[in-house]
Amino acid sequence: MLQIVAMSHAAVPLRMLEIGLLLGADRVRRPSGRESAIAETVVEPASIEEIAELVRKCESDRIALAPFGAGRTLAELRRRPAELGISLKRMASVVAYEPDDMTVVSLAGMTLGGINRLTASRRQRLGIDPPNPDITTLGAAIGAAHAGPLRHSEGLVRDFLIGIQFVGHGGRVVRAGGRVVKNVAGYDLMKLLTGSFGTLGIVTEATFKVRPLPENYALIAAPCVAIAPAFAAAARLHDALPLLHLEVLSAGCAERFGYPRNCLLVAGIGGNAEEMSHQRAKIAELLGSVHEVIEDARGDEAYRRLRDIDLPAATFKAQLSVLPAAMGRCLEAMEGSLRDRSGRLEFRAHAGAGVAQISVACDLNAEDASRLLVRWRSIVREAGGHLRLTAVATALRATLPPFDQPSEGEMKLMKRLKASFDPAGVFNPRCFVGGI
Repeated sequence: MLQIVAMSHAAVPLRMLEIGLLLGADRVRRPSGRESAIAETVVEPASIEEIAELVRKCESDRIALAPFGAGRTLAELRRRPAELGISLKRMASVVAYEPDDMTVVSLAGMTLGGINRLTASRRQRLGIDPPNPDITTLGAAIGAAHAGPLRHSEGLVRDFLIGIQFVGHGGRVVRAGGRVVKNVAGYDLMKLLTGSFGTLGIVTEATFKVRPLPENYALIAAPCVAIAPAFAAAARLHDALPLLHLEVLSAGCAERFGYPRNCLLVAGIGGNAEEMSHQRAKIAELLGSVHEVIEDARGDEAYRRLRDIDLPAATFKAQLSVLPAAMGRCLEAMEGSLRDRSGRLEFRAHAGAGVAQISVACDLNAEDASRLLVRWRSIVREAGGHLRLTAVATALRATLPPFDQPSEGEMKLMKRLKASFDPAGVFNPRCFVGGI
């Protein structure tokens, strides 16, 4: 039975008073900080049953809702706040951890950092490593398909996810997958929900595979004079070694490692003593004397600096995905498009995966920003890839589409999926490809 508590009319808009009657006045509040870009009112359910009740209420009253963790992604995506934001901060516990089976089950409000502190006690980890894991919830990692340097060797969220629970249309609680690695039954809703930005339902619980920590770890940094030689060196390493991660950083990002005037190649190696010795020797052969090996305790600290790179404040930030062989050419062309402007391209590229986060800080009006975005998307499209915005200056947000426009057939399929999973149109509307 849901608690019924009277609320102050001054606390939230009048239409939200009935929501307060469902949960209690202490769990309905005004948004704070970046939450203001996500929702007009925030609620904090503490159970799946409460979320289901909220969904039924929102559908019956046509209230748009937006589930979120720390709110970093949605705060940059939404052009205007939804009426109701559903924070999962009160659903942050581990349901089960089976180190012998190498699986962990957790509610969606748990953070990646919390999961990895638990699994580290058994020399295991969940190898999803976006920046700032202590404020990245599992629900956000799934919804936004977050990943970091370890995508090179460990894979993406969808590669770890073996079971999921979410609340969908009508407040129904849906389960897919299971709690064992060999489970293959049913539709693969895990991949469908990954990267859906909360537009199909609210993820409440997830089951992941975990993997062993490497016995040893070392980070190799090699300065390069420009983008082309940096990616050429990355390709040589990629073809020769089973690296843990392989990154190329622009000069602004490389400054974190003491190389402010160069692009920087950063590679991670791991394994037993024999494997480490072989990899060090091979890197010395391929890179010569330009590289620096950082390892042991310094390696852990250096890895965190690499993982937590935050691109500088920008007019807009974006993520592009292309074939790894085309990444260097794309970034050079994008940098070239800024030569007649005062801005500078900053980037961190996951070179072996063909994914890069980029930012540009220029004094751009809406028309110039739109032209630059069109040019960049053309560069990436010609390489067979796509580009989506991850952050936009507030003044420009209404004029710059965050996602590429898919083909007509792809758009029809996505609309059919949205209509099937969310016929009432309340799950984070107008926040996905094509305005879905």
